[in-house]
Amino acid sequence: MKNVTVTMDEDTARWVRIEAAQRGTSVSRLIGELLQQQRLRNSEYRAALERYRGREAVPLKSANESYPERDSLHDR
Repeated sequence: MKNVTVTMDEDTARWVRIEAAQRGTSVSRLIGELLQQQRLRNSEYRAALERYRGREAVPLKSANESYPERDSLHDR
């Protein structure tokens, strides 16, 4: 484990102390867990984005067609 110093405003510091106490853990451990969860969410998002980008594009129309008029799409 690495130790780091974190600077935060008083309201956030108060919140994290209360949240850690309610969870029965230390402020350091709570911050570490929150950062780990965020890192995992970011990794999952990046993986989903790469899967999406890896898919072949689907044409919206054939080469000899024009796009439909906006009014016909929205029944105005």
